[in-house]
Amino acid sequence: MAGAVSIFGIRHHGPGSARRLVEALDALQPRVVLIEGPADASGLLPLLGDPAMVPPVALLSYVVADPTRASFAPFAQYSPEYQAACWGVRHGAELRFIDLPAADVLAQVADEASAPPDPPDPVTRDPIGTLATLAGYSDGESWWADVIEENPHPGPVFAAVADAMAALRAQAADPDPQEAAREAHMRLAIAQAAKEFDGPIAVVCGAWHVPALTGRRPLAADRALLRGRPRVKVCTTWAPWTAPRLARASGYGAGVAAPGWCAHLWATQKDANATVIWLARIVTALRAQGHFVSVASVIEAQRLALTLAALRNRPAPGFEELADAVIACLCEGYRTRWDSIAPALLIGSDVGAIPPDVPRAPLLEDLQRQIKATRLKAEALERTLSVDLRSAGGLARSTLLHRLNVLDVGWGRLVDAGGSRGTFRENWVLCWQPEFAVQLVENLVHGATIAEAATGRLMERMGREPTLDVLAELVRAALVADLDRAVAAGAGMLANKAALTTTCHALLRALPPMAAIVRYGEARAGTVAHLDGLMPQMVVRAALSLPHDARNLDAAAATALRHALLAADQAIALAQMGQDITAQWRQALHAVMEEEATTRLITGTVARLLYEADALGAEATTDLMARMLSPGTPIAQAAGFFEGFFEEAGPRLIHDATLRQAVDAWLVSLDEEVFMNSLPLFRRVFSAFDRAERRRLLDALFARAQAARDYLPVPDAAALWPAHQARVLALLDAGGV
Repeated sequence: MAGAVSIFGIRHHGPGSARRLVEALDALQPRVVLIEGPADASGLLPLLGDPAMVPPVALLSYVVADPTRASFAPFAQYSPEYQAACWGVRHGAELRFIDLPAADVLAQVADEASAPPDPPDPVTRDPIGTLATLAGYSDGESWWADVIEENPHPGPVFAAVADAMAALRAQAADPDPQEAAREAHMRLAIAQAAKEFDGPIAVVCGAWHVPALTGRRPLAADRALLRGRPRVKVCTTWAPWTAPRLARASGYGAGVAAPGWCAHLWATQKDANATVIWLARIVTALRAQGHFVSVASVIEAQRLALTLAALRNRPAPGFEELADAVIACLCEGYRTRWDSIAPALLIGSDVGAIPPDVPRAPLLEDLQRQIKATRLKAEALERTLSVDLRSAGGLARSTLLHRLNVLDVGWGRLVDAGGSRGTFRENWVLCWQPEFAVQLVENLVHGATIAEAATGRLMERMGREPTLDVLAELVRAALVADLDRAVAAGAGMLANKAALTTTCHALLRALPPMAAIVRYGEARAGTVAHLDGLMPQMVVRAALSLPHDARNLDAAAATALRHALLAADQAIALAQMGQDITAQWRQALHAVMEEEATTRLITGTVARLLYEADALGAEATTDLMARMLSPGTPIAQAAGFFEGFFEEAGPRLIHDATLRQAVDAWLVSLDEEVFMNSLPLFRRVFSAFDRAERRRLLDALFARAQAARDYLPVPDAAALWPAHQARVLALLDAGGV
């Protein structure tokens, strides 16, 4: 005898739907529970009832031959499908998915441009929104919340939903081929279950599908519709999901407006003090931020929320009413205060967990092992993590995060990277995203563990990389990720490419990552001895070609070379090259400075580097300025030298009295006409100084002038100085400085 079929139309991730569904299942006591979902993943359904399965989780399906083609089906604790599965496990019912298999869905064309467009019919596109409009609501979410989710006395929900959807579908356009195939497959699966089992059968599906599944249609027509559809080999498993990705704002089409609020509704479904509990959470969050909140204000907020719900004809206060009441009563009318805590409350930061015996893709298994070993926690909100590379635990965390970055899994983002190089501390910002699971699966082609996949991925990129500096960055990435094979292979490629590189600019760009390699080797107990001799060779070769390559450059090329020079000089200092290598580098800078054909921007840059290294004295600096900025020098060339020497040199001028004296000596030597003609040059350079730097520089100059023999302060100089200073600053500001 065939089983009787009951179809329950639900709203995906609706706590009210879930609550009514559990009540209906308790009353029906079905022998079989059929759920909308990929039929070829039915074997994974009972795992939802495992106590170690902590939602939100998602059913991950991906094509074995091309893991980039994947799909997720998320489940929250308040999802009706999740509660139906848990009910089935508790009561020993047969559980099955009945939608098109993932092997069928993922075989379709993946290109979005080839996918069918959104239905032009508004009823088909948004049936809930259509019902809401007919009921006088501005949006479907509010209508569904009032009628189903938050209505304490909704009446016969599923019958009413079925009638409403039947009326809508009678006026809607015919479903597109993919939708028709889905509903055909569900009808066949229902018929098969009715044939196999005696007793009641419960079908849990999206409300829109109810009329299509209750109507009679020849099974032969459904089989014909599905015949010949292509399929691919897929793998399905469970993967952790996050609360923020259940939000509609994340781009998830079936998402809800406020996952945190939905979780609250589910958790407090039998609690008469649900509103008070929600307000208590808000108060806790506000007090954690240092805001004073009194009990009297909380009482007023509750009263206002109830009043707003009544004025808006709502059965109970929703999160909108509670938010308005909180802003008025607890935030002193400041919405910004509410906005600072709203994401954590309305969206949440929960990350699901998968039982250890659930089958996963190898890389996901390895990630779970390493997360447990390193005691890291996957969270959906950003948090900072500081690791000490001198400890075994800190080094393990850093290594894992670097390896994941190699695989483009950006769970951790390194901050203050430039300041932490060569030190024993790293600062990270962590934020887990569900798509990282797919990105890990995509890297299975490179290896079955994170270390193997990262090694394979890096070695593949190294083999394709044509530029020396990027190759050096890849070697550094391999080093900090503790990938010995990739380091060895990359070092060999780096040595070969460096030997064949003759361009000074390319050699200079490669020096910063090379210096980072040397310094990171010190911090990580990794050996880079085979690279120790390579960087000095690159420095010498760059020094030999630099004087020639710095001549007669256009503006763009000169700017690029200047940036490369500054970074290379800093890298040479960081790597602590020997005296001989440093001396050759300084000789090259001197040669560049003395070469008449050198572009003046480069001349000013190397002069500043030599001065800062105490390789150019104050008197020589004054003479060089007089020569480079003489009245006969074209203004563009003079501006280039001045910019090269003084750009970003504000703190140096403020604190280096010798340099100020040299600049001042040159300025005093100018006659009035030359000085006036050079004012645009001075303004162009000093425009990079911020207001505080200008003030401090003027203060330093005034203090020095009073003590100098060649200057006689005017009477009452101390009283005149503030007005003079204000006038100078006003002139600079008026000139766009």
